[in-house]
Amino acid sequence: MSIHKALVLDEVRKYHQEEEEDGREFVPGVTEIWPSGAVLDEDDRVALVEAALEMRIAAGVSSRRFESAFARRMKRRKAHLANSGSSANLLAMSALTSHLLQDRRLLPGDEVITVAAGFPTTVNPILQNGLIPVFVDVDLRTYNTTAARVEAAIGPRTRAIMIAHALGNPFEVAEIAQLAEDHDLFLIEDNCDAVGSTYQGRLTGTFGDLTTVSFYPAHHLTMGEGGCVLTSNLALARIVESLRDWGRDCWCEPGESNKCLKRFDYQMGTLPAGYDHKYIFSHVGYNLKATDLQAALGLTQLTKLDAFIDARRRNWTRLREGLDGVPWLILPEATPGSDPSWFGFVLTVDPQAPFARAELVDFLEGRRIGTRRLFAGNLTRHPAYTDQPHRVVGDLANSDIVTDQTFWVGVYPGLTDEMIDYVIASVREFVGARG
Repeated sequence: MSIHKALVLDEVRKYHQEEEEDGREFVPGVTEIWPSGAVLDEDDRVALVEAALEMRIAAGVSSRRFESAFARRMKRRKAHLANSGSSANLLAMSALTSHLLQDRRLLPGDEVITVAAGFPTTVNPILQNGLIPVFVDVDLRTYNTTAARVEAAIGPRTRAIMIAHALGNPFEVAEIAQLAEDHDLFLIEDNCDAVGSTYQGRLTGTFGDLTTVSFYPAHHLTMGEGGCVLTSNLALARIVESLRDWGRDCWCEPGESNKCLKRFDYQMGTLPAGYDHKYIFSHVGYNLKATDLQAALGLTQLTKLDAFIDARRRNWTRLREGLDGVPWLILPEATPGSDPSWFGFVLTVDPQAPFARAELVDFLEGRRIGTRRLFAGNLTRHPAYTDQPHRVVGDLANSDIVTDQTFWVGVYPGLTDEMIDYVIASVREFVGARG
């Protein structure tokens, strides 16, 4: 390392320490208690600056290092970085439509089972590939669907299942993976909120054919923006890579040439023999890669993942114990057999309560306690989906309750015990005042 670079990075550490000293005191009702956010230390800041100093502005060595390390951590053979978790979902779903899958490929009009009470970009890739989402309901308390609901939704055109683990709480993924195997269906796990969660002692994200992760600041690890597709199926991994990298057939990294030693020996489609393999396109793809600046941050964040998960579980447990017994509130529960790596703490106001959800939310927000809805609630009620083709199996009664009565507060590692206790005291004060 050059002396100038070392001096710059040393100053970056000093700058970070000065910034941290300026904002440590928590003042109840004044200090914002965010529902989610990134927890960044001096190593993260240094990693970003070092990558910038080296002008690593595209995907490169840090991206490949992160993909390898993250695949090992998540117990998958391959990981492909993308520019967002939403793009990761698009890549995963689109991969199942590839001609390379032959008779197993999904075709327009095929059905994909998903949940109504979720995030739009779990469902959007289904629609954008000309497929039909089949919506099922969720349970209150776990906010996940069940294997029984999924089984009831399987029809003659069902070809895949794509479900997110709700706010870090695993759905019955072992049972649903077995259903997928029994019915020759693909399973995509949207693991964006659940990195580090386990079901029956096994990491979520290891049950499906494909799994996706987000690195948006709200999530367990952050790159600012970014996402990832993971799989142990090498054929699917190759398709994902092609779709992410403009749709090209070549697997050389940017800046590499002729890694296969056959760059000018291919003949595909109706192209002339010897057409440059770097410019042969076998899929309708895009450039959805992340950058090395993002990956450099991801590498330092990854070293803290276990501590982040522990903090999320600790904060969730403190909230759960502190709010136990409060009337009119439906408190969340872990799915039986799971150990969630929680994304948030969900509260549903009983429809019979003497107060409205909006009143409680307004009270908390007035005390600078940030709240969020459980994403879209019932997606079928949103204008974006009103005229979209879909099928509903069973009623969506609980999804409607989520739409009307549910919100969540934070458990992310940036929250202190003092902050958590203030949230508990505020909720108890509000409910207590309303008898």
